[in-house]
Amino acid sequence: MPETAYSPGELLALDRAHVWHPYGPMPGRTDPLIVQSASGVRLRLAEPVHGQRELVDGMSSWWSAIHGYNHPVLNEAAHSQLERMSHVMFGGLTHEPAVRLAARLVEITPEPLRHVFLCDSGSVSVEVAVKMCLQYWRSVGRPAKQRLLTWRGGYHGDTWQPMSVCDPEGGMHELWSGVLPRQIFVDAPPAGFEESYAQQLRDAVARHADELAAVIVEPVVQGAGGMRFHSPEYLRVLREACDEHGVLLIFDEIATGFGRTGALFAAEHAGVSPDVMCLGKALTGGYLTMAATLCTSRVADGISRGEVPVLAHGPTFMGNPLASAVACASIDLLLGQDWQQEVKRIEAALTQGLAPARDLPGVSDVRVLGAIGVVQLDHEVDMAAATEAAVREGVWLRPFRDLIYTMPPFVSADEDIARIARAVCAAAASG
Repeated sequence: MPETAYSPGELLALDRAHVWHPYGPMPGRTDPLIVQSASGVRLRLAEPVHGQRELVDGMSSWWSAIHGYNHPVLNEAAHSQLERMSHVMFGGLTHEPAVRLAARLVEITPEPLRHVFLCDSGSVSVEVAVKMCLQYWRSVGRPAKQRLLTWRGGYHGDTWQPMSVCDPEGGMHELWSGVLPRQIFVDAPPAGFEESYAQQLRDAVARHADELAAVIVEPVVQGAGGMRFHSPEYLRVLREACDEHGVLLIFDEIATGFGRTGALFAAEHAGVSPDVMCLGKALTGGYLTMAATLCTSRVADGISRGEVPVLAHGPTFMGNPLASAVACASIDLLLGQDWQQEVKRIEAALTQGLAPARDLPGVSDVRVLGAIGVVQLDHEVDMAAATEAAVREGVWLRPFRDLIYTMPPFVSADEDIARIARAVCAAAASG
């Protein structure tokens, strides 16, 4: 049977009646924009909104579509794999796309990460990372090491263990305080290096070492918790403290991986490697949901020698061949070009384009790192007004809390970045 053709009005009515959107009520209070198609860095709408039929995507679809949309290389990878098989269970079976992807990730991530667990989403990759660390200590005879340490201002996902290491005060998961596992928090990291804060990190790890399974942080950039940047030196401090006191170190590179900060992985800014690393978002270039948790041989061997010598985790779509094939193509596409120069170009253009925002009333800070641009207000963003202002400029942005920010696709042309910057400034000026 042919599909029913819905008018935009009918689609929105069905959406209001049945579709629960992320971080929103049910039914929704505002109508979402209907995207009809996407190509390059542009989203084509089903009908004009504020005079705009196409919007430049300043968000890379929540930071994942680094190559833009409808890319011929990624399309071909998907089509080619689809003709072979779209999925096969990973328990007891394997296949070339997943093996190639795992080998590629080991090749490009910092040593000594050697083992790859493929999963469904960023939140799940953090769940797996935490489970690895908890099981490692249980397997080596230290079951009391059950807690996690992190700094405030972080965000690690919306499932159970990830929520427990998001900021418990003022974060989006504050509702679950008292129900989630109680973790250990230190102050949010300052932007620049401060020895007093470094000592706070050392002291916290030393004080809680006997109960700590791991320290988990987002390296260099705290994403959805506040879009804050911090000195890479703190990562070296954590690495040294964890080594000294027998604590594992997890880097959540879901948002920062694959070049977003100007290094392929943010850990490279510090020249250190974690025991466990979480990847996601840009892994498949925004085509399909997939994430990965990498660990060292020390972690894997410790688990394998335990009373329960397996990691008891196995998503139905683990190692999905279609997603694996596109992920391999996305990595090759990224590394086959001078991506560093492209990110530097975007960084320079955002620095220039967002400079006027410093003079706007209500703006408390403007910051840029790699292909990330942030305007922070001294008050809560008026979401409706800010979104409308950006759309009038022909740009899609998704502000939150006191932040108007952009993480554009790496293929964005100079004129696209200039338009995005104008839209960010317009959104900041909207009140």
